[in-house]
Amino acid sequence: MNIVMFGPPAAGKGTQAKLLTAQRGLIQLSTGDMLRAARTSGSDLGKKVAGIMDRGDLVSDEIVIALIEEQLDINKGAPGFIFDGFPRTVEQAKALDTSLELRDQKVDGVIRLCVDDNVLLARIEKRFKEEGRKDDNPESFKIRLGNYHEQTAPLLPFYAAQGKLTEVDGLAEIDTVASAIDQILDMQKSDIKKTAKPWWKRIFGG
Repeated sequence: MNIVMFGPPAAGKGTQAKLLTAQRGLIQLSTGDMLRAARTSGSDLGKKVAGIMDRGDLVSDEIVIALIEEQLDINKGAPGFIFDGFPRTVEQAKALDTSLELRDQKVDGVIRLCVDDNVLLARIEKRFKEEGRKDDNPESFKIRLGNYHEQTAPLLPFYAAQGKLTEVDGLAEIDTVASAIDQILDMQKSDIKKTAKPWWKRIFGG
């Protein structure tokens, strides 16, 4: 089962992804983590990524897709993946669909953690006062939050049209959010089993 998880910064998306990894064995593919790992890997692709990041340029969709495909192939036996931070545009979503189709897979569900921007900002302001992290200040957070909404807005109708989008109250307690996500995934897993063709039909048709 492959899931795309949407949620603005500080919404608890990473926490939920870690729970799914621990409970269901799904592998979290975070573009940020993958880029950092590639940069230090010493591979040809990693050296290319390092050069781009050192110049301060944006990493192209082609490279991000290549990193994702690398992980898909390395973890062929995994029960599924959580795509975190990707896709960010409709074109990226289409590229992801193509990559998965080539591996006889697909995006099975899209979960959006819905949160109130003002609550998130208050959370960040409180954390900034307590911890004083320069990379986590309210002003930079507002920019990140704006970018998130701008980037994800076109993707929501894209996935809704496919019948894959489900929304969860991200401001609920962690366990409540996790329970809601579990119910969604269990329903989707049941639907997958109902629609899956037997092996002989996949080979011979019918």
